[in-house]
Amino acid sequence: MIKVTVLEAPIRNMKGTGKTSGKPYDLDFQTVWLHTVGADGTPSPFPEKTEIILDRDAATGRTTPYTPGEYTLHPSSIRLDPRGNPEVALRLVPLKKSA
Repeated sequence: MIKVTVLEAPIRNMKGTGKTSGKPYDLDFQTVWLHTVGADGTPSPFPEKTEIILDRDAATGRTTPYTPGEYTLHPSSIRLDPRGNPEVALRLVPLKKSA
């Protein structure tokens, strides 16, 4: 299981036009911290900072940032591209707190 920590909810927006497609884009990013492990399976001593692209609601066109807390990856985060290679687009689900 990969643990993901969200510390704050602010998002960063990036708008523009694709260089090759010429199509406009509008992306919202949120900073998260991944608790990773090394190739030998040893947990990293510190979480690593990255950004995820937030999904847009089809009806409203808006994104909803994740609230601060602990998460793990949703199974839909990993899929295969048209050539059969794995690709990752992080989607998070809250970790259940143990009793």
